[in-house]
Amino acid sequence: MKNLSIKSIFPYLAAVIIFIILSLAYLSPVLEGKKLRQDDISRHKGMSKEIVDFRENTGEEALWTNSMFGGMPAYQISVKYKGNLIQYIDDIFRLGLPHPAGLVFLYMIGFFILLIVLKVDPWLSIAGAIAFGFSSYFFIILEAGHNSKAHAIGYMAPVIAGVILTYRGKYILGGLLTLLFLALEIQAGHPQISYYLFLLLLIFGIVELVGTVKSKKYLPFIKSTSIILIAAIIAVLTHITNLWGTYEYGKYTIRGKSELTTDQENRTSGLDKDYATQWSYGVAETGTLVIPNFHGGSSQGKLSTNSETYKVLRNNQISEKQAKDIIKALPTYWGTQPFTSGPVYIGAIVVFLFVFGLFTVKGTLRWWLLAGTLLSILLAWGKNFMPLTDFFLNYFPGYNKFRAVSMTLVIAELTMPILAFVALDQIFKSDIDKKKLLNNLKLSFYIVGGFAFIFVLFPGIFFDFTGASDAQLPEWLRSSILEDRKTLLRMDALRSFIFILIIMVVLWAFLFGKLKATYAYLIIIVLITVDMWPVNKRYLNTENFVSKSKIERPYPKSAANELILKDRDPNFRVLNLTVDPFADASTSFYHKSIGGYHGAKLRRYQELYDHQIKGKFNISVLNMLNTRYIIQPDDQNQASVIPNTRASGNAWFVEGFKYVKNADEELEALSDFDPETIAIVDERFSKFLEGFTLGFDSVAQIQLVDYKPNHLQYQSNTVKDQLIVFSEIYYDKGWNAYVDEKLVPHFRVNYVLRAMIVPAGEHKIDFKFEPKVYRVGEKISFASSLLVILLILGYGFNEIRNYFRKEE
Repeated sequence: MKNLSIKSIFPYLAAVIIFIILSLAYLSPVLEGKKLRQDDISRHKGMSKEIVDFRENTGEEALWTNSMFGGMPAYQISVKYKGNLIQYIDDIFRLGLPHPAGLVFLYMIGFFILLIVLKVDPWLSIAGAIAFGFSSYFFIILEAGHNSKAHAIGYMAPVIAGVILTYRGKYILGGLLTLLFLALEIQAGHPQISYYLFLLLLIFGIVELVGTVKSKKYLPFIKSTSIILIAAIIAVLTHITNLWGTYEYGKYTIRGKSELTTDQENRTSGLDKDYATQWSYGVAETGTLVIPNFHGGSSQGKLSTNSETYKVLRNNQISEKQAKDIIKALPTYWGTQPFTSGPVYIGAIVVFLFVFGLFTVKGTLRWWLLAGTLLSILLAWGKNFMPLTDFFLNYFPGYNKFRAVSMTLVIAELTMPILAFVALDQIFKSDIDKKKLLNNLKLSFYIVGGFAFIFVLFPGIFFDFTGASDAQLPEWLRSSILEDRKTLLRMDALRSFIFILIIMVVLWAFLFGKLKATYAYLIIIVLITVDMWPVNKRYLNTENFVSKSKIERPYPKSAANELILKDRDPNFRVLNLTVDPFADASTSFYHKSIGGYHGAKLRRYQELYDHQIKGKFNISVLNMLNTRYIIQPDDQNQASVIPNTRASGNAWFVEGFKYVKNADEELEALSDFDPETIAIVDERFSKFLEGFTLGFDSVAQIQLVDYKPNHLQYQSNTVKDQLIVFSEIYYDKGWNAYVDEKLVPHFRVNYVLRAMIVPAGEHKIDFKFEPKVYRVGEKISFASSLLVILLILGYGFNEIRNYFRKEE
């Protein structure tokens, strides 16, 4: 450890202070006690209401909820994994800053650590950290409520820092940093971002391997790779409960393989292709990386009173107030995605410096970052570049488990600033010939600046600015919006060109001795901030903050909800047709919903909805799901409650059963059946019915006597052995059935429900959710996370002790 002094540590202290100030200044309403209104977090409150209430009342984890999609595990909804001690380190890195300022700080400090490891000057590292942290997408996801995604993005850079240190021969420090930050990355809880980090590290490993083969120095590569793999294994173990549960559950969700044989061309072993690629970045839309409004910005874009649309509205007798309200949310976006909250803008300066880096930076770093950037962009094109997308969906392990392929651009948002600021650093301390640097700068200016300037002069040279939703607009309004889209492109192209020109002038002035490095650093920091800040303010600003009370109760109780809640027996389901049932969490806030909101619902339940409810509105299926109330719009488009008196109840005895050969037959058999008289059984479960003879019992009774989300208790009374169908979702990776405290088998019927044979007589029947993954996983998680903390503390203690010994 080098001798410490105020002068040597000042840039690092300054970095932390600057990042805190920027985070709080941008999100200043949090200092007033206001909360960021995030749609996905509001939905999460609906999704997790039953789970959270159970936790608060009992101090236990439910691990299952019946409040949406009939019932599903809570692993990806709300579970507190108390065994993972890494979460306490995570709190330290975010400095206790109010949400979401802590995440913005994490963006910047993580990238700062990476640039320091790459030996970039600390002051330029501050500028680079701001450039990365203020990438527009990172603020757009905060506005949407994608907190776990933002959290995981924050730890991508420091993980890479640890890996780079390890391959540089700093085996202990690099390995420990990789272990720590990878554990934090995984704990953040967004497997898709972690997967993209893995892709980038895989490319890094391949590039390193190629260099190793050329140099024939295999031992350092083997040692580094072994350390990284060991660190990765331990990091995974720290969060094994969630990962194991998610892996186990994932096979039965829409991200797993379907048993249906229809629509095979669209299916993969994970998500269907059309669903996985629904959000694909347009090929031309990639221009947003350097020009934010290259494709119009947001699907709910805001125009000024100087816009053509505002003038046209006023000319068409629209009042001033109405016109101003209308131009606050117009379809200025005209790209190929279904809709978007805003573009991925990496920054005009960053893109310019990235291109400069391609000409200037030598060695494997350049090729790794270029390969990562290109793969990121090509994969983000998704359905617009199907040869590569098909290859990854069909053959690359795990890739087809994730949707919204446009998200792969997070890789480019990381790789491009890395190369940009490594290249910038070389200008200030490189031995590269000044003439060569100037030539590279000029060439980069011609490429990136020229690209921007073309659209200043000729914004319509390649585009007609029409969007998919334009046909819904009246012609007089449509033509004005097209004109405003063209203006948006021209003005942002001019904006980007100006920033590129200014940074070019600054660097030229430094190279010719007209500007000192200290002033150049300061100007670059200011330029980066002034470039990125206003763009982000278009999508996340003070208007997005509301009082705390509005956040804590996102769904006011409607008259329809009030009416349903008067039912003394709350153990039934509700179908809400006033919203899209499968994109709604408001119903789950108050009731057990037929629908819900989640990206990993059970595949069989999704297929049941698609084939029997969404199109056919099969009342028999709704009955077997115990749908006691249907909320639907009346003639005045107000929510009205329709009781369903034929709902089958929580459990019932059936008079017979019918075998089917496969999933196709089982799903089709539900089209015409009476759930209270017959059960549809897949032949694979026939062993559970061997030797069983049905005998109708007119006085048989079954009643749900106690309800908890993870423990259902019934009382049955029959004269003969009976087949009972339970209106509960079948999931055998945790649910166990007991008769009088003895474990008994149960099986699936009616495509999604549970069934079992109950012997004659009076019996207590229990269903308990007891997943092995949680019981065992928490022990492993605790031990491995404790090991990580002890290793980090041990290393730190040893370094401090060695430092003071040298001082003596």
